[in-house]
Amino acid sequence: MAAARESLLDAAGAALARRPWPAVRMVEVAAAAGVSRQTLYNEFGGKDGLARALVRRAADGYLVGVERALAGGGDWERLTAVAEWTAAAAQQDALVRALLTGCWSERLPAPPRGPAPVPAQRRPEAPLPSPPDLVRIVRDRAVTALSGPGTAPAATVELARSCELVVRLALSCVTAPPGEGGIAGLIRTAAPRTAL
Repeated sequence: MAAARESLLDAAGAALARRPWPAVRMVEVAAAAGVSRQTLYNEFGGKDGLARALVRRAADGYLVGVERALAGGGDWERLTAVAEWTAAAAQQDALVRALLTGCWSERLPAPPRGPAPVPAQRRPEAPLPSPPDLVRIVRDRAVTALSGPGTAPAATVELARSCELVVRLALSCVTAPPGEGGIAGLIRTAAPRTAL
């Protein structure tokens, strides 16, 4: 069923790229994925469940990219990679942009609120992260990746401040792209290297 789920999410994402979410029809998504409409309803429970899963996949994909950015290089290179990934992911994917900024347009599925009805054969998904949740998650992952064993608590606090500043700078670049020097130039100027 995992392959059908991914096919349905791919088909829903492709449909969303062509038209606003309210105009996306379940029967068309099922047909594009090569499954029955009943399979779609069994998997997601309805259009709201499909929307929630589509947004969840965008959030998870963004966070996988954050982990990749934190995987190699020096500390500043890794933070710069996180910032550049954040801006690029938001530019390429309207769902990621909405998740990061909280700005949901009428073209997108409404941001899911509260617990979703879940088909009997599926288990409930965790709530979707809000923009402040994503800032905290990315900051905390960066701190974990950049702090070494035995890092002093005061140094960890300063590192967390620097990591949060970099994430917030990246978010500002989503809405107002940087000029000359790009994101890396902003980070070099604004974030104190003494924290790393």
